[in-house]
Amino acid sequence: MPTPLGKTLLIANPAAQNGNGAAAAERAAALLGDALGDGALDVASTRGPGEAVRLAAGAGAYDTVLALGGDGVIHEAANGLMRLPAGERPTFGIVPVGSGNDYARTLGMSARSVDAAVAQLLAARARPADVGRCNGEFFVETLSFGVDAAIALDTVERRARTGRTGTALYLASGMDQLLHHLDCHRYTASFDGGEPVRGASFTFAVQVGPTYGGGFRICPDARIDDGLLDVCIAHPPFGVARAVFVFLLAKGGRHTGFRQIELRRARTLSVRFDAPPPVQIDGEPLEAAEYAIDVVPRALGVLVPETRG
Repeated sequence: MPTPLGKTLLIANPAAQNGNGAAAAERAAALLGDALGDGALDVASTRGPGEAVRLAAGAGAYDTVLALGGDGVIHEAANGLMRLPAGERPTFGIVPVGSGNDYARTLGMSARSVDAAVAQLLAARARPADVGRCNGEFFVETLSFGVDAAIALDTVERRARTGRTGTALYLASGMDQLLHHLDCHRYTASFDGGEPVRGASFTFAVQVGPTYGGGFRICPDARIDDGLLDVCIAHPPFGVARAVFVFLLAKGGRHTGFRQIELRRARTLSVRFDAPPPVQIDGEPLEAAEYAIDVVPRALGVLVPETRG
C-alpha cells in the first residue's frame, strides 16, 4: 500500500522513557522498513543533547523526518528542521515514547504502542502547523514561566528516581511544587506591540497546542494552525488550597472561569521578570533576561493520523 512518507529518516532517542526508547526504535524501524521498502528508511540514534538538531538540520534530502522519543527529541528535531529553508523542510512526524507526550496528544498520535503509532503514520496526512519561537529557539507545543515550568523541570529528576510517567508523574510533581514552592513572579509584558503592562503571576504559559505537563489543558482552545499563540496567566491572589483546586481542574481545561485566570491570543509578545522564574520550552530549561516570543505560521508540515489512537 502506498504511504505518504517517501524517503524517511527516523531520529530515535534510545534513552527515552527510562531506556525504553532503544527497543521502541528497533520495533519502529522494523515496521517502517517493511512498509516503506528497501532503501527508503534510514535510522539515526541520538547520543546526547543537541544531536537531533544536527541530524534534522541535515535532512534536506529526505521527504519525511520522524522523531521517536519524548518531547525533548521532538523539540530538537523541530528546531533542526526549522534551520532548513521553508521549501526544503521534510514533513515531520512523531513516534511518541515519552512521559508527557503533549505534542503527540495535540496531533492525535497514539502513545499506547509503537505499532499503533506507526500504523497511524503510514495512513496519515500532512497538515501545516504553526511553530512558536522564543529568543530564536523554536517550540512546537509549550513555553512557560513560573510554577508550571518548575513542575515540568522537576519531572526530569522525579522520573529517573521513581520510574513514574504520564499524568501520575506530573500530578506528583505538581502537588509538591504547589505545596512548597508556590512563588509569585512580577513581570512586564507587551502583546502584539502594545503598551507594556505590569503584572504578577504564578503561571505564565504560552502555547501553540492546548496542553502541557502530560495532558493539562492550560489553553483548551489553542489550535496549531491559526497563526496565533494562546497565553494563560494565573494572577494572585491564590492560596495553596485554591491553587491545588485550580491545578486539578486544569487537567480537563475547566480552570478558565476563575477571575485570576487571564487568557489572551497574540502573534508576538515580549516579557521580562523582576527576578528570574523557572522557564521551560517544550520541557527543556531556558534562561534569559528578557523573552521575545512570536509565532511562525504554518512553518512545518506535520503528519496527522486519519484515525486517532
